[in-house]
Amino acid sequence: MGRAAEMLGTTPNFLRSLDRTEVIVPLRSAGGHRRYSRYQLRIAARVRELVDDGTPLEAACRIIILEDQLEEAQRINAEMRSGHDEES
Repeated sequence: MGRAAEMLGTTPNFLRSLDRTEVIVPLRSAGGHRRYSRYQLRIAARVRELVDDGTPLEAACRIIILEDQLEEAQRINAEMRSGHDEES
């Protein structure tokens, strides 16, 4: 966790708060240490950016969830469109 916090320029406490809000749920090593994926670190960096800009943590977490949902919907929409184009 310390290394991840250092990479993001934040504190371990900030990462713990993301774990508590369940925006990021890291895997655990056999010794119980948190293990973050690159994707989770990218999300943590985005939350930090929003918080640094004055967005409350809970709101920043909600924004991240909505951004992810929008990105997924756009991906599915593009796939459906390309599948429809192939049928024509």
